[in-house]
Amino acid sequence: MKNSFSHALPNKEGYFGEYGGSFIPPELQAVMDEITQTYLEIREQPEFQAELAELYKHYVGRPSPIFHAKNLSERFGADIYLKREDLNHTGAHKINHCLGEALLAKKLGKKKLIAETGAGQHGVALATAAALVGLECDIYMGEVDIAKEHPNVVRMAILGANVIPATHGRKTLKEAVDSAFEAYLKDPISQIYCIGSVVGPHPFPMMVRDFQSIIGNEAKLQFQEMTHGAPDNIIACVGGGSNAIGIFTAFLDDDAVNLYGVEPTGRNVEEDGEHAATMLKGSPGTMHGFHSYMLQDDAGEPAQVYSVASGLDYPSVGPQHSYLKDTDRVTYEGISDDEAIQAFFDLSRLEGIIPAIESAHAVAYACKLAKAKPGSSILVNLSGRGDKDIDFVVEKYGQQYGINDLA
Repeated sequence: MKNSFSHALPNKEGYFGEYGGSFIPPELQAVMDEITQTYLEIREQPEFQAELAELYKHYVGRPSPIFHAKNLSERFGADIYLKREDLNHTGAHKINHCLGEALLAKKLGKKKLIAETGAGQHGVALATAAALVGLECDIYMGEVDIAKEHPNVVRMAILGANVIPATHGRKTLKEAVDSAFEAYLKDPISQIYCIGSVVGPHPFPMMVRDFQSIIGNEAKLQFQEMTHGAPDNIIACVGGGSNAIGIFTAFLDDDAVNLYGVEPTGRNVEEDGEHAATMLKGSPGTMHGFHSYMLQDDAGEPAQVYSVASGLDYPSVGPQHSYLKDTDRVTYEGISDDEAIQAFFDLSRLEGIIPAIESAHAVAYACKLAKAKPGSSILVNLSGRGDKDIDFVVEKYGQQYGINDLA
């Protein structure tokens, strides 16, 4: 399927309303301007489109299917459908933009791809893309997440990537982003920072959105073929927000479709440092080169955040999400650790699908919404699979869910 990169926002300066932009040193801005110009040139080129479409089809395995989760639907009272991004090569939606970024890097003559990762899915996808196009790859990852998501760390190493631990602060996703930015500032010429979500300075929120929009483009056609209509509701988890923007974009102009972004309320949404609910508890601020909602302290510095899902514990969110919040086009809700883990086991035991903990947040809200809107149709973007999470889940929650000691 041909992707569509025609969108009204952002403007030339990279703003979605008041959010976005590029707040970076002048020497880095010159490099970013080159990336923007090259991307705007190649994204409409038939040969670039064809190369990306061929990789999506024959390498990633797109289109990813939509599955009617009948057992889950029967349990909770509404028709719940899953967009199966977990079936993509590497196990998540991240491969969609990583291939695009790797091809762009090749066009720019870069030698190395660098990136941050939380849950490890972006790291694995970028290491995969780097191997495919023949580039070096450095992945920055918090020490806590390295221990928690060990299977993905091993996968990155096998693929030839250099996994570099972030050892400051809480040693999670925000610190990994800090470390990757520092490395990029030291050498923005021979390497490119392939940002892992719809965050960062312009053009990355636009560029990652464009690559991820294939999710919604496919889903719109697939759902029409399955049901002869559009879903009443679409749900996706939101950390930085790439999988959510990916599925939302094709439906933004259809006001009959309700869109829900689901944030992690963690252990306690009312206590600082115990959640990562940026939209629910944050305010506009600037970090990592862009302006958006963020969780911040009294001095305007990024606050400490937490989530059971390593890919969601980020103190800001993509600027387009902030715009969609302020314009009331998307409703942002929260799901706690306990609710996400319950949904992790519900989907596993009712449908035989083990989701990523990140995606389980969206599944949990779908189950909650099904009870509130019985008989409606709900499409969940199942953004990733749970292979990376099973050791952690069994160790921490196994006894609670009837799993004996497997050691």
